[in-house]
Amino acid sequence: MDSKKKIGFNTICTHLGEVKDEQFKGAVSPLYMSTSYAFEGVDKKRYPRYFNTPNQEALCKKIAALEKGGSALIFGSGMAAISTSLFAFLQKGDHIVLQRTLYGGTANLVNEEFDKHGIDFSYVDEQTSKGFEDKIKPTTKVIYIETPSNPLMTITDIEQIATLAKQNNIITMIDNTFASPVNQNPIELGIDIVIHSATKYLGGHSDILAGAVIASEKNSNQIFQVAKNFGGSLSDFTVWMLERSIKTLGIRVKQQNKNALKLAKWLNTHKDIAMVYYPGLKSHPDHEIAKKQMKGYGGMLSFELKEGLDANMFQKELKLIKSSMSLAGVESTILSPTLTSHALLSEEERDLQGIKPGLLRFSVGIEEKEDLMNDIEQALEKIKIPELEH
Repeated sequence: MDSKKKIGFNTICTHLGEVKDEQFKGAVSPLYMSTSYAFEGVDKKRYPRYFNTPNQEALCKKIAALEKGGSALIFGSGMAAISTSLFAFLQKGDHIVLQRTLYGGTANLVNEEFDKHGIDFSYVDEQTSKGFEDKIKPTTKVIYIETPSNPLMTITDIEQIATLAKQNNIITMIDNTFASPVNQNPIELGIDIVIHSATKYLGGHSDILAGAVIASEKNSNQIFQVAKNFGGSLSDFTVWMLERSIKTLGIRVKQQNKNALKLAKWLNTHKDIAMVYYPGLKSHPDHEIAKKQMKGYGGMLSFELKEGLDANMFQKELKLIKSSMSLAGVESTILSPTLTSHALLSEEERDLQGIKPGLLRFSVGIEEKEDLMNDIEQALEKIKIPELEH
């Protein structure tokens, strides 16, 4: 299929970037498990660590097309994608500006590793172009954002940040995991490098670990030069599974969008819920920005129970919604960020982000919304029963 012709999102998911089964004409990509390829008499010297096996190359074309980028690389995890991209553009003496509300693993990487390598960094508390501009130094090489952010769903104005960065000759990177290519395409808004934990929505079935980076050919090549040394490539079996999973990305995420919006509105008026964080709510402080740059508001939300209700007990009483470390599968899951995704941060760092001990991050799946509501309701009723009666 000609990737230059304009085709629909679900068609890209289903057909673009597949390996043709020329021998048996099978409907799905054949899987090439070889880790050793010929080097004489071939146009390309293939090696798994160089991200160029047949399955790797095909999947990269699919992911690049979904994010409307020139090129893509796939990695063994989201953190491999993040760390490789950052170290490809930062060296000793350089400076990076990051928003404060980030995935805990990203913040932990910056806090623990950058000083060792002589890389200076600044966090922005006010997620406006002015907030970022105030932190820029002559040595600033990268601006890094995440929107919607994990776990409070804060929204950063992508176009504003991209414009600011271009005015100052700074590379921009975004973690687009929570939005997915279904809901947001940052490259169209001026961002240079888009990063995904492909474990999440791209995979979507809670059964693979992967990461992805999408950028121009030039920027991808710069990342590749570091990536081949870091060795964070993805096994071809996982590549094959990820290609299979992406075929249903559009229909999965659109259903999760619908469910999450319904659940967020319902929780927002519930007598036992103190606060709901979801950019699709008009009450969300960044709703208008989200409305401008997103096609859908995503399947992720967070909420806090009313004072006196135990969030840990609530999770234990859920029957359908799983207490789980990860997110974005077809099944609904819930967790406490203070105990999981942001556990590596200090209590002070979590306070700066507004992450309270009772905060719950809810990854909404594709189940019937009424079943999810009923599960939440029964769990709330159980934790309200006095302990002696429980």
